[in-house]
Order: sequence, then structure tokens, then C-alpha cells
Amino acid sequence: MKYKKKYKKKSNSILYICIFLVILYILNKTLDPYKLRILNLCGIYVVLGLSLNLINGFTGLFSLGHAGFMAIGAYTTALLTMPPAMKEMNFFMQPIVPFLANVEWPFLQALLMGGLVSAMMGFFIGAPVLKLTDDYLAIATLGFAEIIRVVFTNLQGITNGALGLKGIPATTNVWWSWGMAILTILLLKYLMKGSYGIAFKSIKDDEIAAQAMGINLFKHKIMSFTIGSFLAGIGGGLLGNLLGTIDPNMFRFPLTFNILLIVVLGGLGSIKGTTVAAVIITIMMEALRFLDESINLGFVSFEGIPGMRMVVFSVLLMAVVIFRKEGLLKES
Repeated sequence: MKYKKKYKKKSNSILYICIFLVILYILNKTLDPYKLRILNLCGIYVVLGLSLNLINGFTGLFSLGHAGFMAIGAYTTALLTMPPAMKEMNFFMQPIVPFLANVEWPFLQALLMGGLVSAMMGFFIGAPVLKLTDDYLAIATLGFAEIIRVVFTNLQGITNGALGLKGIPATTNVWWSWGMAILTILLLKYLMKGSYGIAFKSIKDDEIAAQAMGINLFKHKIMSFTIGSFLAGIGGGLLGNLLGTIDPNMFRFPLTFNILLIVVLGGLGSIKGTTVAAVIITIMMEALRFLDESINLGFVSFEGIPGMRMVVFSVLLMAVVIFRKEGLLKES
């Protein structure tokens, strides 16, 4: 009976994925380029939201350094996929370093390398700072993210400094963004059902009790942080090759705040909630753009206030924290 239920559940999951892929195919054929870009962003933010939820939601580590790992993934993927001629056009103030000048990789290999470099950086950053807890950990990770951004601004021969990179191949499409989103969902579901997932949740609930039960706190914290950094690098790589241009100022704290907003609204430790929240918030961010611009109703007009969208989202976040702490959906 137990195996029948397990088989039925797996069959249902496969059926849902097939139905979603059919819907995705129809949307890819019918939507205009602007709406397709929003659909792509929804998939990318699912990856980013789940990657941060693994760290903050499932393991209980308060990290604010996600934008830094996204930057590493975005720059690595962009530099490995850009044609040599386009690199030469970008690096006119100072030539690109020789070992990157003629490199041109396929997108999948470059994307995985972006994730691996982010994971490696996450491991080296996590090793010293994961001994901290709560607010101290948040400040430390935020500081490292800012260090990464400043370093990228000054590495003229590798990142092109403050000028950023333009002419990045627009390889990301709905199949790449949502394909990675589905793989991320499946990875987290598989991970959280196993012994590692139980250990992550135990650390979140009570570190002292988890340690008393024989759970290696440092090992599991660094594992969660490294996997989350890898997925953040994947999301950053997808984002860079969707937009076609990146610069260090893209990866400031507001970007981490957007992802944190998805995690909190969706529910800490909720895979379904994060997925739904990522789609809703990404669409709302575009739909509410009119708040940043002047509004003319005919009989009265209002001056636009830049950043009003984020005020609305901040109020929404406060309301959720006050009235529905578990988020849109309960823990999965």
C-alpha cells in the first residue's frame, strides 16, 4: 500500500510537469517579446527564491549576500559565452586579460561554471562567517556581497569595471529559465526529504538539540550555504544572458531585498509558496510600474514618485509579517 501511494505520487508529479511544459510551449508561441521576458524573469526568480529559502528558510541562516553570488554567476557565464570580437568591443579602456580573450563556451557549460564559481566563493565566505548567528551573520554576508560588487567595479581587465558588459548572447529563453526552475524544485524536494533535509530543519529549530543528536552543525551549514550559492550563481547567469547587459550596480542590496521578499511572502521553508510568490511578485513589479510615473486621470493628475513600487512591496511585506507569519503557503 505504501509503495502504491509513493508510485501514484510520482506519477502525478510527472503528469503535472508534462501539463506545465505544454502550457509553457503554448505561452512561448503566443506571448509577445515583452511578456515572454516577464515569463523568463518569473522562472529565474523561482530559482533565486528557492536558493535563498534553502539558506534562510530551511536551515535558518540569516544571509543577505545573495546579490554578490548572483554577480559572480552572471559575470562568469557572460564572459565565457561572449564571442571574442564582442569582448574586444567592450574592453576598449583596458584590454581583457589574455586567458579570457578568446574563450567561448556553450551556454550550458558556462552556466554550470558560473554556478560552481559562486559555490566555491560561497564555501570560502561561509567557512569563517557561519560561526556567527542571526544579525551578525546577516551583516557579515551583506558586507561580503558589497565587497564583491566593489571588487567587480575595479577589476577593469576582467569585468570591464563600472562600464559593465554589453552584447551578452541572449541565450536564456523560457526553456532555460523554467527548465532550471523545475530542476531546482525537484532538487530541493529530494534534498529536504532525505537525511540532509532533516538535519537542515533540525538546525533551524534548535542548534543545541541538533548538535546533541550528533548533527555536525558546521558541515550542514556550509553545505546549505554552498548549494544556495551555486543556485544563486545559476540564477545570475540566466539573468545576465536574458538581459544582454550587466554592470556592478545591478547587484546591490535592493536585488537581495527582492529575493528576500519572495521568500518571506511565500513562506520560510515552503517550496510551493516560494514558487507562487516568485511568479506573483515578478508580475506585480511590472504591473505596478505606473506608480513610478505620472498618472493623469483627466480631471486630476499625480506626479510620479520614483521607487513607489518598492514602498508598496515594503508595506505588503510588513502586513504579511504582522498578520500571516507563515507566508502565503505553509511549510511544504
